[in-house]
Amino acid sequence: MPSFSLLLLVLASAPPSPAEAVPMPPPPPGMRVLSAQDKQLRVASAQQPEAPAPAPAAAAGEDPAEVPLQSAEEVLEDLQNDPGAVESTELEEMRALEGATLDPGARPNAEVLQSLRRLGVANPLRLRMLDALEEPTFREDEETGELPLMTDLSNFDVSRVQARYDIPVEMQPLVAQYIQFFQGPGRKWFSKWVSRSTRYLPVMQPILEAQGLPRDTVYLAMIESGFSPQAYSWAQAAGPWQFISSTGRQYGLRQDFWVDERKDPIKATYAAARYLKDLHSELGHWYLAWAGYNTGSGRVRRLMERMGTNNFWEISAPTEKGLALETRHYVPKLIAAALIAKHPAAFGFSEKEFVYEQPLVFDEVKLNDATDLDVVARAANVSVTQLQELNPELRRWCTPPASPKNPYVLRLPKGTAPQFAENFAKLPAKERLTFRVHKVKRGDTLSQIALTYGTAPEAILQMNQLKSLKTLRLNTELVIPVPASRGTGKDAGTDSALARKVAQARRSGVTVPRPEDEVPAGTPRGPVASGPVKTETLNGRKRITYGVQSGDSLWAIATRFQVSADDLRKWNDLNARTAKKALKVGSVLYVWQDNAPKQVEERAGTVIAQRAPAANAGRPGTVHELAAGESIWGVAQRYGVTVEDLKRWNNIKDTTRLPTGMRLVVKAP
Repeated sequence: MPSFSLLLLVLASAPPSPAEAVPMPPPPPGMRVLSAQDKQLRVASAQQPEAPAPAPAAAAGEDPAEVPLQSAEEVLEDLQNDPGAVESTELEEMRALEGATLDPGARPNAEVLQSLRRLGVANPLRLRMLDALEEPTFREDEETGELPLMTDLSNFDVSRVQARYDIPVEMQPLVAQYIQFFQGPGRKWFSKWVSRSTRYLPVMQPILEAQGLPRDTVYLAMIESGFSPQAYSWAQAAGPWQFISSTGRQYGLRQDFWVDERKDPIKATYAAARYLKDLHSELGHWYLAWAGYNTGSGRVRRLMERMGTNNFWEISAPTEKGLALETRHYVPKLIAAALIAKHPAAFGFSEKEFVYEQPLVFDEVKLNDATDLDVVARAANVSVTQLQELNPELRRWCTPPASPKNPYVLRLPKGTAPQFAENFAKLPAKERLTFRVHKVKRGDTLSQIALTYGTAPEAILQMNQLKSLKTLRLNTELVIPVPASRGTGKDAGTDSALARKVAQARRSGVTVPRPEDEVPAGTPRGPVASGPVKTETLNGRKRITYGVQSGDSLWAIATRFQVSADDLRKWNDLNARTAKKALKVGSVLYVWQDNAPKQVEERAGTVIAQRAPAANAGRPGTVHELAAGESIWGVAQRYGVTVEDLKRWNNIKDTTRLPTGMRLVVKAP
């Protein structure tokens, strides 16, 4: 290791920068600026160690031991062109290297070398420091020569590149197999991962480092999701770090009707850093922490205790039970991905295979209310797609509800925040939409909800990312776009913001069912209202006696006989308390009709009126041919028999798959 004086000599002998000199900031407290004479004396001292020059007198209150440190910084400052040199990244790297230089028995560790690596290939300070530290193998400008094309992985000496990583890397058989997989069958996907990495590495790695993790931990996100915020697994894990819902909430990631922060590359990276840091503290090694990330720390810890070892390769051996195959392969896969990602040419990848994405940069604005993304996009003169890419956590076409006290921070493309602020402040009320949340209750239909809120069905579908919907699910929540100028359903269409939303929905393929085709929320599925029927005439009026069957509801019975549920309650003197008892199997309900009940059919599990009669409707006989859309229940009603009779007479076991044109015996043999 060279002496500190030699290091100073190397740095001080650097040619002056051709750039125009800039004023230096004041030195930190306790240190003084060396004069040119001081610097000259120190250079002379390094050149003639056997006759050292007398040290200059220390200023009052100054610790002489601090002077050499300050002189090194001042020499470095002479090499800088940045006005904020004291706070610059290069000086921060320099301070880390000084510690290694001052310890003659120490060699720079991986963290120091990683810091030095970030100075950049062409940085003169970096090159001089490499010479002083005698670490020529760390120069990326010589990397191509040092790492030729790998044709024999079995002879690859991984120690040659270990110093370039701040995570442990080893060449195990499974690592070699994953390298070969990425070179072969997985090549297409790995190329996409590397291309996408340039967008997220610049934001993810500083977060990991600030949280006390190795920067190269970022390759865990590569094998988890390929750096895709929209990745979603069979286990319902989401986002670039593939958090499951419970773990995401445990580490502070919000998941609700409006957002899923697991998909946000920055917020999720903070959460992943905290989680991995906890795993490492618990399990003691990064390999074990990575395995715990994949399968849970409890399983890894129990296996370590049972085997009495903390060696990942031992507990993941094929002969041992306890770790799933995916977990045994997880660590080798990560190592292989890291090796290739930093040295793609050495492993047979060419630059033309990569289409590098631009780094993730953005402006941020604070919104005090739920705001339509289309409105934001127009105000910032950008596309909605750009907003969605920068804010992948958003689950709706609008931002979440907010307030001046708790605003929502939205990302905009870099440089567009001033334009947005100016244009957004000028937007009139008719150009904006506000939002309400509606919880679907029994009997709701899309058209009824739209009318209630004075909005359009197309806008509701679009805001909730639905293409079409005939039946609403009970208790689900819908975001309802409402014109800020709140008109009625009659004149809401004149609101320009709502009109644009409707047009946008139609362009994206949204289709709205006709009101007569909608099925109220809570409609039972499957065969309904199929109980026995008795028809009689009392005082000139037709009365139907219906026998309640399992699964029946007032709505289903009313639908069968084309009456309202309210009429059923009135005819049978039912209230909320007695209706439940009246719907027990074996009970009877009375239905009054002036005309015979209309024929109905079961379509998609829902009873609706049949629009076209069967081909042989009304003909007497013993055989009936099924018409398109006709059900066995409708045939039974037509001929005054039961469904069970038809099933027995025609040897039918499954009534859900009767083909059109099937001939049914409709009279007892």
